[in-house]
Amino acid sequence: MKIRINKYIESASESFNSLLKNEILKDSIYKATTKCIEAFKSNKKVHFCGNGGSASDAQHIAAELSGRFYKDRPPLNAEALHVNSSFMTAVANDYGFKETYARMIEASSKKGDVLIAISTSGNSENIINAIKKAKEMGVYTIGFTGKNGGQLSDLCDLTLHTSNDDTPRVQESHILFGHIICQIIEEEIFLNA
Repeated sequence: MKIRINKYIESASESFNSLLKNEILKDSIYKATTKCIEAFKSNKKVHFCGNGGSASDAQHIAAELSGRFYKDRPPLNAEALHVNSSFMTAVANDYGFKETYARMIEASSKKGDVLIAISTSGNSENIINAIKKAKEMGVYTIGFTGKNGGQLSDLCDLTLHTSNDDTPRVQESHILFGHIICQIIEEEIFLNA
C-alpha cells in the first residue's frame, strides 16, 4: 500500500511541476485574476459552476472569496450556482438538468459579471449551456478544464487547462488555480485595508 501512496503523491507532484513550467497557463491565471478583480471593483459578481467534485470546488472557491481567504476583510460577491437545492431540483424537474445553470445565470447575472465554469472533461451539457447563456448576456466566461479542454476550449473567453486528463490530478490543479486567484484578488483589492 505504501508503494501506491508514494506513486500517487509522485503523480500529483509531477502534475504540479508541469504547471510551474507552463507559461501559457500562468498568463491565463493572470488574465483570469485580473478579470475577477475588475468585476469586483465595479460592484459586479463572480459566479462558479461545476458538477460533482467540480461543484464542490466551485463552492469552495466561492466561499474563499465571499468569506475570507487569509485576511479579515469585507466579503466579495461570489457564489456557486448550485447552492439553492430547491431551485436546482425544480429546474431539473421542469426543464431538465441541462438547463439548471443557464437558468440561474439568466436569473442572477448581469453584463460585466464573471462566470468560472469548472469541468474536468469540458463537455458537461449543463456547463456548456451556462456558458452560452452567460455570453449572450455579456458575462465574461472562464473555464477550468483538463488538458484537452473539450467544448469549453472553444466556448469560453479564457480557458485554464491542466497538464493532463487524469480526473484527480485535474481537480487538484483546479483547486490550486482557485487558491492562487483568491489569494491574489485578496492581496490586490485589500492590500491597504
